[in-house]
Amino acid sequence: MLGFLYACGRPLLFAMDPERAHELTLSLAASTGWLARLFAPRSPEVPASLGTLPLRSPVGLAAGLDKNALALPVWEALGFGFVEIGTVTPRPQVGNPRPRVHRIKSAQAIVNAMGFPNEGAEAIGARLERLEGSGRWPKIPVGINLGKNKDTPDAEAASDYAKVAKRLAKLASYLVINVSSPNTPGLRALQGKDALARILEATQGESQGRPVWIKLSPDLGDEALGEAVEVARGGGAAGLIATNTTITRPVPCPELKGGFSGQPLFPLSKERITALLSLAGDLPVVGVGGVDRPERAGELLDAGCTAVQLYSGLIYQGPLLPSRINRALAARA
Repeated sequence: MLGFLYACGRPLLFAMDPERAHELTLSLAASTGWLARLFAPRSPEVPASLGTLPLRSPVGLAAGLDKNALALPVWEALGFGFVEIGTVTPRPQVGNPRPRVHRIKSAQAIVNAMGFPNEGAEAIGARLERLEGSGRWPKIPVGINLGKNKDTPDAEAASDYAKVAKRLAKLASYLVINVSSPNTPGLRALQGKDALARILEATQGESQGRPVWIKLSPDLGDEALGEAVEVARGGGAAGLIATNTTITRPVPCPELKGGFSGQPLFPLSKERITALLSLAGDLPVVGVGGVDRPERAGELLDAGCTAVQLYSGLIYQGPLLPSRINRALAARA
C-alpha cells in the first residue's frame, strides 16, 4: 500500500522544485506518520551494531534528510535501524539562497548547496523533548549531526560544536561532528589534523558520555584520511562516517554549485571507504554515498563497514528501499 501511494505521488513531487517537494514530504510524514506504521511492509531484523549501540538493522537514515527532526517516528516504521538528524548549529540559520537543491534525474543524482539551514539547537532540542515526553520516541538509536554557524570564525568552530553537544547530547544516542559539507565556506578545512582534534576534544567535553563520530568527505586523499583516523583514535571517537557529498562531478553539471550525491557517487565513495577501512583497523566505519539498492549496501558491509546510510537513494527509490535492503540482507545471512 505504501509503495502504491508513493508511485501515485512521485510524478507530482518530481514536477515540483526539489526543496519544496522535500518540505512537503516531511510535512506529510510528520502529520500522517500513522500511514507508514499501518502500511509499511514488515521489515526483517538484521542484527548489527553501531560501535557499542545494538541495531535491529544496519541500514540508517543519513543526516540532511530530516534536519529539524520533524518526522522522527516515521523512519523506524520504514525499516531503518537508526536515524541521524541535523545538521544542527547553535543558532538558527536560513542557509544559502534558493534555489539550492537540484535533481539530475537521468543520473538519479542530487546537487545541493543548502548550507546547514536549521532551526537551531534550542528549538530542535525543545522538539525532541516534546517527542520524548509524548511516548512516541523511536525504539532505534537517534544520532544528532553537529555543525557550526556560517558566521562563526573557523578559529572558534570548536565552541559551536560544543554548544550543540551541550544542549542536545542528553537526547542523542550518538553525536556526529560534520566537518565535511562543501556548502559552508571553510568548513572542510576543519578536517585538518589540528582543527579536527580541537573540535573533537571540545565535543567530547560536552557529550555526556554519548559516542562521538566524525563524518568525512569523499574528496580526501589517503594522507588526510590517515590523519583523521589518528585524530579519531587519539581523541576517543567512536568511529567514522564516510562519505559526505563531493565537490567533483561524476556526471557533467558544471553550472550547478554544491555537493553532489546519488547513484554516480558510489564508485568514488566506495573507493574512499575502502581506503579508510584499510587505515581504520578496528575503528568502526559507517558507509554512505550512492547506496540505492541492496547490492550496494551489501558491498559496503562486505568490505567491512559496520552499517550503511541512505539519503539520495531514498528520494529516488522511495520509502520501501530500507525494507527491501533488509530483506535482501536477511536472505543472504
